[in-house]
Amino acid sequence: MVTLADVARLAKVSTMTVSKVLRGTGAISDQTKTRVFEAAEELGYVPNRLAGSLSTRKSMLVAVLIPSIADTIYAEIISSLHSLLDQASLSIFIAESQMDPQVEERQVQELLSLRPAFLVRSGGIASTKRTKALLHRFGVPHIQIWDGDDPQGQVNVGPSHIEAGKIAADHFVKLGLRKVAYIGAETQLDLCASRRMERFVKEMNSAGVDVNVLTDPDLPRQAESGELLTQRLLKGGSQVDGIFFLNDAMAIGGLRVLLNAGYRVPDEVRVLGFNGTSREQTITTRLTTISTDGRHLGRIVATAILDSAAGKNAESHTLCPLTLDPGNTT
Repeated sequence: MVTLADVARLAKVSTMTVSKVLRGTGAISDQTKTRVFEAAEELGYVPNRLAGSLSTRKSMLVAVLIPSIADTIYAEIISSLHSLLDQASLSIFIAESQMDPQVEERQVQELLSLRPAFLVRSGGIASTKRTKALLHRFGVPHIQIWDGDDPQGQVNVGPSHIEAGKIAADHFVKLGLRKVAYIGAETQLDLCASRRMERFVKEMNSAGVDVNVLTDPDLPRQAESGELLTQRLLKGGSQVDGIFFLNDAMAIGGLRVLLNAGYRVPDEVRVLGFNGTSREQTITTRLTTISTDGRHLGRIVATAILDSAAGKNAESHTLCPLTLDPGNTT
């Protein structure tokens, strides 16, 4: 590994001079700066940002903990977040919790050991007592995203999933649906999805409509699970005129099963998703979905981080709006 001392020897200066040049501090001549930069480039020197943050107490790292990078909505959030933070020379370090409280606890501890400037963490997980203690005691500014119903951290940015469940139910009631199903997975881990489901069922019941709830704790929240659970629904003999899926991915899987089985969507069965991540993959069948703007959410978080870093007060709680995006499946 190339060190500061290696660069100093090649540039024929002291290690302190190399450090000052690379950090942009001190009164160093242009000629010396050029020699240092050329030596660093020739040797392929990479600064140790962690060591620098420990000595100066100024970290340039933003730690981000999300359920899965494979989930398109989080990819949108992180892409937007990164584009703004990169302009401020802040780097992102991403870890996954897989919606598992024990994994989240371990990842929070590891991320905090890096002494990040900020920790951005997805809510909606039944965090352990130790995780909550770490977040409270460690002193790193904590920004929670995605969960607008249970605000935590110095800053919280996300939609209300309770409201999403109501939007779905209102839509189905307005359509006059009477034989309705909800299909999901891992709702015991995903508290946000659980709140959406519970509010949806409650609102439908209040309208005099029973809901056939079909979930599986052992299946991931992906298209294949939507296929499998929709097959189970049909094989069980259930007659439905509307299905609300946990997310767009599962709805796409369910749509495949319905169409292959000869059902006419939306004439015979209405299909509704959540999170709007299917829009860019649409060719002919445009899924009706409830969504929030992930890129906008990322920009709000980035702005809060930059404001806080500049000593300004960041908005403590931002409730992101939800919209019913009409497609041709309801």
